[in-house]
Amino acid sequence: MRVAFIGVSHWHTPLYLDPVLALAGVEAVGVSDPDGVVAETVAARARCAALTDYRALCDRLKPDFVFVLGRHCDMAETARFLIDRGIKFAIEKPCGMSVAEVADLAARARAAQAFGAVPFVFRQSRWLDVVRERTAGEALHYLAFKFVAGGMARYREAGCEWMFARATSGGGCQLNLGVHFVDLCRMLLAPDPVAVIGAANSNMVERLDVEDHAVMVLRGGAAVCVVETGYTFPAPHMSFDLHFSIRSEGHYFVARDAESLEIYDLSQRRTVEPMPITNVPYYPGFVADVLARAADGRAPIADLDDMVETFRLIEAAYARAPLPKS
Repeated sequence: MRVAFIGVSHWHTPLYLDPVLALAGVEAVGVSDPDGVVAETVAARARCAALTDYRALCDRLKPDFVFVLGRHCDMAETARFLIDRGIKFAIEKPCGMSVAEVADLAARARAAQAFGAVPFVFRQSRWLDVVRERTAGEALHYLAFKFVAGGMARYREAGCEWMFARATSGGGCQLNLGVHFVDLCRMLLAPDPVAVIGAANSNMVERLDVEDHAVMVLRGGAAVCVVETGYTFPAPHMSFDLHFSIRSEGHYFVARDAESLEIYDLSQRRTVEPMPITNVPYYPGFVADVLARAADGRAPIADLDDMVETFRLIEAAYARAPLPKS
């Protein structure tokens, strides 16, 4: 399978490129980015072609599959091009700047029977498997996901200062980090529809054009889900203030760190299972799975329609608590 990468100045590029380079039967044939220096640097590591124009990249190299990264404000245009060309792809969240833009992509993909995957990688996490196995047949009562990352200086260091402006990013931590957990709430509380019943956000720490701390409260049926995200933790890169809690009819699950899940039953018996909790360890599995699905003609685990419904809830939260003015 011939694989290409678009928008490789995005800080998540290694999460896709490294697994591709390690897979048998998969070849990285080209990368593109408006910044030619970045494109050349990534291409040198992957030993492939580098171009600044992704259209020229696809027309010249004819990849079987493309990973779409880049600026949020450029994602939808790139996806439209790939759908029109009939090229299978996976696109970083949020896939566009609004529900309307992503809904248009989803409609185009359905009409063209296109393969367009979205990396909601927590869907393939070990801890989610354990929660679903243990709670089979049980109603969920309460879910809470706190995922606070380090400061936004990491985007400046990565050359992605476009993340600081709503006009190019669409939002801050609620859109960039919160989408993973809103998707989980939707999935875990199905078939009940999920609605936003409360929201708040702030830019008190960074004083930028996007929020650096956000809280969403959602309800699905009788269950409540709280999602808290931020860029406010003064800690090294890839360190998080993390606390996940899920209560069901018969179990209580707690993740207090990035490496283990605590499981309680109603008799107060406690077990601890070691496993990755954060999203990064699950990207290699996502990459291998999405390429296999594309090759076999199977649908992706999450697609543009899933992003639409998740984005709809994010937008509803923003409407309840408008982004703070800088």
